[in-house]
Amino acid sequence: MPDKKELIEIFRKNVKGKSPCVDGMNVRHDGRKGHWLEQQFGVHHNADNSADIYGYELKNETTSKTSFGDWSANEYIYNDPKYIAVFNYPTSIQNRDLFLSIFGKPNADKGGRCSWSGEPCPKIQRYNKFGQRLIIAENQDIIAEYSYSQDQRTDKATIVPAILQQEHLQLARWYGNSTPANKKGKCLKLKVEDKFNNKGWFTCKTDDFGRYCKICFGEPMTFDNWIKLVSKGIVFFDSGMYQGNKRPYSQWRANNSYWDSLITEVFD
Repeated sequence: MPDKKELIEIFRKNVKGKSPCVDGMNVRHDGRKGHWLEQQFGVHHNADNSADIYGYELKNETTSKTSFGDWSANEYIYNDPKYIAVFNYPTSIQNRDLFLSIFGKPNADKGGRCSWSGEPCPKIQRYNKFGQRLIIAENQDIIAEYSYSQDQRTDKATIVPAILQQEHLQLARWYGNSTPANKKGKCLKLKVEDKFNNKGWFTCKTDDFGRYCKICFGEPMTFDNWIKLVSKGIVFFDSGMYQGNKRPYSQWRANNSYWDSLITEVFD
């Protein structure tokens, strides 16, 4: 309780009754309010995917959905030597942009720039109109797969190279319980539990005027519980990957109504 008590005291001293001050921050940065909140708690971004402060993960209140983490896949088809005949550019970014032109959707408002977001972003079990879906393997890896027969695009034959006109073609894979011995990168179990399975998580809620009014805590979460939520579609892949940007934007989110259901303690 001492660490939780300290967080409550910080909230009451630095946050309660205040609205996020985002003066001088990039107006295009959607997370600027969350960044302000992190600053009040003295949270510093780190590269080890650990919990933010005192073993708790801080989640900022958003409009409708909140992220568990920005977790890229461990494997992508555009880095697979098996398909080097297609993805043969000198850099991974160039090959990724080619991948987006094949499996993403062009945006007319952005000059035809393609992205793997919105309609083409795969969801659990069911195929979308781009012939893509997510499945969970027996070892709890999450796989984004493509099936040519499920692709409803009328011009798919000219978009998808012949070698990729397959059924159950793996586009991306997130390692689940563990990372294979001959592979690199953290598995989802470590990513989830490093953040959420220490002491749990907390968030700060605002009133009708946008001022922070209370701090809320939720229990720790295991990977086994998290992957069950993925299988039910409660936790979903929310890709924002687009051409010309090096960041993969691979968020895993749940609606705020679900996050609210996890709250076990509230302090004002």
